[in-house]
Amino acid sequence: MTFFSPARRPKDETRRQAVLDSYGIIGSPPGPVFQAIVAEAARAMGTPTAAISLIDRDRQWFLASVGLDISETPRACSFCAHAMLHPNDLLCVPDASRDERFRGNPLVTAENGLRFYAGAPLILRDGTPIGALCAIDVVARGPLTARQEEKLRQLAGRVIDEIEKRKPQPLG
Repeated sequence: MTFFSPARRPKDETRRQAVLDSYGIIGSPPGPVFQAIVAEAARAMGTPTAAISLIDRDRQWFLASVGLDISETPRACSFCAHAMLHPNDLLCVPDASRDERFRGNPLVTAENGLRFYAGAPLILRDGTPIGALCAIDVVARGPLTARQEEKLRQLAGRVIDEIEKRKPQPLG
């Protein structure tokens, strides 16, 4: 039997989901700014794939991506759901096939499965976690350099800046 650990849901999951829903971003087209950010993330991390992953009720949905031919995966399989739970830390998994939390994950066990993952949490200005900006590869690799870590954090900040422009305005 293969095993993996889905990310726990935040204690305030109902509020978190309501805040995410209020932005009206789930299901929206990516737009050129988000596409440019994921392309820059892939280049900076040296990976073939990067994505802006928003954690919805039962899925992770990709607002923008390069190197992926899917628009979502089940939330239970999401590495980004783990990343968003630690707002001050990057999640770096050099080889997911050797990591207890992920080695049985269907995204890892699939043919040409995910090996390397680096994700910066996406945290709205009010502190609400909504997902992660991630870079992934089917090849295991070493940890990120300090320069790569800083770049991933900076790009995640740009994602939040763009999402915050969609912040709903109070009525009245």
